[in-house]
Amino acid sequence: MSSFRNSRTRRQVKSCLLIVLAGMLWIPVPGAMAQEAPKVPETHKWIKEIEEIFLPSDHCKQCHDRHYEEWKGMREQTPDLKTFGRVDGALLHGTALTSPVFQTVLGLWLQTGPTAEEKTRCLSCHAPAVTVFPQHTEKFIAQVLSEKPKRRGRRAKKTHGAEGISCSSCHLIDSVKEKNGEFPAFKINPGNTFFGPYADAEENLVHPSKQAQVYKGAQFCASCHFSKVKDVSKAELPGQILKGTICQDCHMERSTGSSTSQRGSLTRPIGRHWFQGIVIPGIMLSNRNLQAEWFPRVDLEVKQSANGVEGRVLVRNGSLPHVFPGGDPVLKQFFVTVTVKDAEGHVLGTRQERFGLPFDKILRGPIPNPLVNGGTTRKVPFSIQVKEGSSPSYVEASLNYALIPEPDQALLDQYLGTLKNEREKKKAAEIIKDYSSQRLLTFRTKSL
Repeated sequence: MSSFRNSRTRRQVKSCLLIVLAGMLWIPVPGAMAQEAPKVPETHKWIKEIEEIFLPSDHCKQCHDRHYEEWKGMREQTPDLKTFGRVDGALLHGTALTSPVFQTVLGLWLQTGPTAEEKTRCLSCHAPAVTVFPQHTEKFIAQVLSEKPKRRGRRAKKTHGAEGISCSSCHLIDSVKEKNGEFPAFKINPGNTFFGPYADAEENLVHPSKQAQVYKGAQFCASCHFSKVKDVSKAELPGQILKGTICQDCHMERSTGSSTSQRGSLTRPIGRHWFQGIVIPGIMLSNRNLQAEWFPRVDLEVKQSANGVEGRVLVRNGSLPHVFPGGDPVLKQFFVTVTVKDAEGHVLGTRQERFGLPFDKILRGPIPNPLVNGGTTRKVPFSIQVKEGSSPSYVEASLNYALIPEPDQALLDQYLGTLKNEREKKKAAEIIKDYSSQRLLTFRTKSL
């Protein structure tokens, strides 16, 4: 009994000491203020305003962790991606605003003096929130240009900025513009409801959900990737071979499961959110239609003239709805090169024609059609003179591409001059050289 009382006494003494210590911690210190909710810095108030409508993707992760990780690129090393040989992980939708490539290209283009409206139009696909908050376009631009590579490890400093293509920016879309030629074509419904392809979304305490048919059509993707189809208002893709197929069938690989981590028992087809591209060779190898219809092809119509060779290069694209490569509809450049050679392979004459806009013409006026739309043929005439006495033997035609225009030296120097140090300048110059370099798509040779 005595032992019990002693132990109880010790517990009471400990409790009293804890109460006294707790009280000491709450003794007011001169000049101290009552605790308040953390204030949003003035520099971040515009981000807070945007996030009232465009919910940060980190919030979505709590229920949709799988889609979040795919969008963010956190599942890049899974065995199925290794099997397919994925190499485009740096071009995920989740990095559309933070990509060093976008930072460099935007920095170059800004040196050409775009208007405020042109700047908003440029950012509208990389950061759809600017279509609702155009007054914050300059702040988005400043964020992109000041973006620094993230440090890795435990001590990496987390920075807070406005998101680009976030979960919200896609799932607040409920329709697209009906008039073909207006880009971007998506319509954002800035409310509390998130839209998607399912008609039977369960009620929850986080956000209302509603079905929108646009998620089951090609026009959803084509609202930004508008070079891929002839009519961005149509749900169907043109052509007979892929009739009934939409962009999502190839680029959002189907699996079975639940779209939320809270409903593992609900199984149905769901689309993965890493938006795979043609750089996955497994897709090409397993689909004969893609092998036959994806790549543009060139044919030659040639004849000898009095002074050399003349004719036409026929650039053909099959029934697949878009031109290769890449999803960008504005920056891509195509090059049709014709070369005349003699029987020994010596070059007697050559000519190259470029299709694409230079930096100072981008988003100034209507966006031109791509080199060749799906199911059509582009005819490129040529005439090449050769030296008198030469003997032309055959003609080569090649189709090359570059992902961005090559800036002239004055523009390049002007942009590099805005960067802070030699390290940044070297990195930007490497990106520009890599992405503006020509790469071969296909070629054709014809004897005379």
